[in-house]
Amino acid sequence: MTYKSGFVTIVGRPNVGKSTLLNKILGQKIVITSDKPQTTRKRIQGVYTQSEGEIQGQIVFIDTPGVHKPLHKLGEFLLDETKFAIPDADVVLFLVDVTDPPGVGDNWIVENLLACEKKVILVANKSDMIKNIDLRDKNIEAYKKLFGENIPPIVKISAKTGRNIDSLLKNIFRKLPKGQPFYPEDQVTDQNVRTIAEEIIREKILINTRDEIPHSIAVVIDKFEETKTMDKIAATVYVEHDSQKGIVIGKNGQMLKKIGSEARVELEELVEKKVFLEVFVKVKKDWRKKDSALKEFGYKN
Repeated sequence: MTYKSGFVTIVGRPNVGKSTLLNKILGQKIVITSDKPQTTRKRIQGVYTQSEGEIQGQIVFIDTPGVHKPLHKLGEFLLDETKFAIPDADVVLFLVDVTDPPGVGDNWIVENLLACEKKVILVANKSDMIKNIDLRDKNIEAYKKLFGENIPPIVKISAKTGRNIDSLLKNIFRKLPKGQPFYPEDQVTDQNVRTIAEEIIREKILINTRDEIPHSIAVVIDKFEETKTMDKIAATVYVEHDSQKGIVIGKNGQMLKKIGSEARVELEELVEKKVFLEVFVKVKKDWRKKDSALKEFGYKN
């Protein structure tokens, strides 16, 4: 029996399905998802352990923010999160959406982040969503051409349905070195409950508010008191302008109530007990452009 272990970084443009893929592999939700770009803001580790079969081992996945052109200091932080996660990885998954041909962003990723990497697997996601097989194959060929002569292995998957995930895992294990597990077999993430709570609240805001809000919010847990029967959590949502504060709160506080209620239900499932959740909203003008605010909110390398 061979035991392998290593680190696998997932990179790609926004909204190609990186977080969805990681949640599907782990069989549970550890990363928030939405249809909004920049949903993922920090590197998040997910731990997959395979304890049966001829090859056993542990893969520590690193989910990274979608690569895009930075427009402010927060954007620079997001790009750095991806850059820093690549050099020490044993394998890099370049996740692409094959319902579309490669764009400028895909070409930039290959030229600037993956050009010298010999450990890449090209993961063609959403392959089940394009009915025209010839068009799908044409798009895949276009992604292959980005690499010139150094074409990486290619695996066609569906992160949403789990199609061909087993094949992807086999390809990853082939590239990993022999080694011992980094984490206990029953651990699936390095994130603590406090951090996960911040992300769950932010996810509910992303899902429920209009397009001008998601990029401008940060969530901070001010209080987290645990007892045997109930957790008491107080959180503050920071926005950049008074108009955004009004949208998050909503008419007669209805939007904030909805966000808090949905977050509380998911948190109760996570901690397996009652949760008392209070959510407040404050304005910190143009926080995405300020180093001090980024550090306060945990967006600092």
